[in-house]
Amino acid sequence: EIVLEAVRSRGEALRYASSELCADRALVLEAVRESGEALRWSEASLRDRELVLEAVRTHGWALGSAPKELRADREIVLEAVRNNFGALRLAAQGLRGDPMLAPDAARANPFAVEGSAAPVCSVLELALTKEASKAAKTIRHILQ
Repeated sequence: EIVLEAVRSRGEALRYASSELCADRALVLEAVRESGEALRWSEASLRDRELVLEAVRTHGWALGSAPKELRADREIVLEAVRNNFGALRLAAQGLRGDPMLAPDAARANPFAVEGSAAPVCSVLELALTKEASKAAKTIRHILQ
């Protein structure tokens, strides 16, 4: 419980925890919610999509501690870039030139609300969905 309180107030405190505690998913999740940097001290087997998304939302550079396949996940990279534009350098090579992940595009993503997932889509993809009119209303409302 002492370690839990420590990581809730400063996520990086995970670095001083035992290897057993660094493999405790609930504890690591609390740590990365406070500071994504704590991901680097977590047990590698815990670094799944959910945990990495939480980490990059508070510390974009946490992308560097993500498994290779998650560095190629557009949503994760977008979240990392929204937090720290330099994190794009840590993305998979194939995503580094993606115009939707450029810093200005990531910052301007109208679907991205702080602390929430930021879905990546193009106007064409929106037009093809059943929810296109609902999305258009939402965009107009956000941009007003």
